[in-house]
Amino acid sequence: MKLELRDRLSFRSLLEPADSARALFLDPPEIGTCRLRLRRLRMRDARDIYRWSADPDVARYVLWDPHRSVWDTRDYLRYIRSLYRRGLPSSWGVELRETGKVIGTIGIMGWNPEHRFAEIGYSFGRAWWHQGYAPEALSALLDLLFERTQVNRVEGMCDVRNEASARVMEKCGMRREGLLRKRVVNKGEEVDVYLYAILRSDRI
Repeated sequence: MKLELRDRLSFRSLLEPADSARALFLDPPEIGTCRLRLRRLRMRDARDIYRWSADPDVARYVLWDPHRSVWDTRDYLRYIRSLYRRGLPSSWGVELRETGKVIGTIGIMGWNPEHRFAEIGYSFGRAWWHQGYAPEALSALLDLLFERTQVNRVEGMCDVRNEASARVMEKCGMRREGLLRKRVVNKGEEVDVYLYAILRSDRI
């Protein structure tokens, strides 16, 4: 569930990542797992992403609306690619090695080098739910963050009704730290969310 941190410190740090992280954001490295490849998103991924981002079930618990046409997807990809060019936190496409299709996205929604924490978010097409792809991708991203940056804490949030997303974070060692009441407004509804986090010392 992609929920951006909105406090002033996070906003400032999002615009001013540390040098080591900026290099990573300018040229997001490819991350390989047994079944997946996490890589930069490309404009030619639009058709793949549109097929699942148009699904209301995929968009139910996230802050973006279902894509109405492939042009919405192209706008999203142009935005992500602008973040790459500026060296700002962004998303990787999650490609299924077997087919070469992009089945989801995962990335960094918030970044604060001063306080050494990041926030992650992810979305996957419904056809690939409950097959272990999301925790496989998240585990790889956590490894990258702890190995390549100075981040000490990685956070994630999910709608309390989104039990599947909660399980993904738990499978990767993230701990539920609390309930944030009415934390966001999603599609006109005030929503409670769970806060999850993992520390460097938990992972290494």
